[in-house]
Amino acid sequence: MGLTEDHAAEPTALVTPDDLLRVARALRERGFMLMDTVGLDYSTYPERRPKRFAVLHNTYHPRDHRRLFLRVWLDDGEPLASLYPVWKAANYLEREVYDLIGVPFTGHPDLRKVLTPDDLEGHPLRKDFPLGETPTLFRDGRFLDPAAFRAGLTGQTGGLTGYRGELRRGQGDDRTPPVMPEGGPK
Repeated sequence: MGLTEDHAAEPTALVTPDDLLRVARALRERGFMLMDTVGLDYSTYPERRPKRFAVLHNTYHPRDHRRLFLRVWLDDGEPLASLYPVWKAANYLEREVYDLIGVPFTGHPDLRKVLTPDDLEGHPLRKDFPLGETPTLFRDGRFLDPAAFRAGLTGQTGGLTGYRGELRRGQGDDRTPPVMPEGGPK
C-alpha cells in the first residue's frame, strides 16, 4: 500500500490526509475493521511532531488478530476526510474527536458535538484549553459544580450521583472493602 512506518510501540503507519481514504478502503478489502479513532494534541512536544495534531485510527483484523494504527498529522483547522463511507463505526468516533480536539471531518454525515454542551467554546482535550473552576451549564438547566464532581470521583462523598461505589475508597477513608463471596460476585 506504500505506507511509511512510524516508529511507535505498536505497528503504526504514517498516512497523508490525501491518502487516508485510499488506505482505509484497501484495509477494509483485506478484512480490517475500525476499532477506535483518537485525536492527539502534540503542542507541548515540538521536537517530536511535524504538525500540532494527529488523528490515530486503530484498525484490527479479527481473523488473525493483526492491529495497524494509521497516524495522520494535521495543522489547526486542517480538515480530514471522514472514514464513515468506509466504516460506519467512524460516525461516533469522529464526532468525539471533533468535539474534544476540534478536527473537522469532511464528508461526515452528522458532525456535531457529542460530549460537551453546544455552547461550550473550545475543545477540552487541547493543551491550551483553560482549566478552571467554572461550573458548566447544561442544556437542561443543570450546572456541573467542579468541586462536587471531584468529590464523587474520590469516593469521599456521594458527589453528584449520591453513589460512592462499593470498592472505591477516597483519601483518608478508613473503610475496609467488602468481603467478596467465594468465587466472586453473583
